[in-house]
Amino acid sequence: MSSDYLLVDGYNIIFAWPDLKELAEVNMDSARIKLQDILCNYQGYKKCNVVLVFDGYKVKGNPGTVIKYHNIHVIFTKEAETADQYIEKVSQQIGRQYQVRVATSDKLEQIIILGKGCTRLSARDLKKEIEETNSEIQKEHLERIPSKKNRLFDNVDPELYAYLEKIRLNQKD
Repeated sequence: MSSDYLLVDGYNIIFAWPDLKELAEVNMDSARIKLQDILCNYQGYKKCNVVLVFDGYKVKGNPGTVIKYHNIHVIFTKEAETADQYIEKVSQQIGRQYQVRVATSDKLEQIIILGKGCTRLSARDLKKEIEETNSEIQKEHLERIPSKKNRLFDNVDPELYAYLEKIRLNQKD
């Protein structure tokens, strides 16, 4: 894995992106999963370490949870710890050794992150970067696929093709 890290303030991003915000108003779990899937796809192409952090501080007795979701890590912070606090702590620990980017639109958080030597991405910047990455993925994928349809007989040797054509046309030798 790469030594680059992307720390994402989950709820901040969900409420900053209109499609996820709309989904969260109906079903928060669905919004979280959709963001996780978007980040998994991004990670698969960019090969950075993605850590998605959600607040768990309001949940009484919550010890905090770390989940490996496909190719990313999802953190639910412990009781009395916000996602911002967790991100600050982690960026302090790894910011000197690794290239760390933090995705949040929280202005105070951005100032603190910059002070720890990390790079900040606003929610809008992250969305734009993900959209560009998805375009790159699609372009690369489409360039690898031949534009003509791949028919069974396009790649058959001529002798076999002639034989099969006779059968198809119900011709005798």
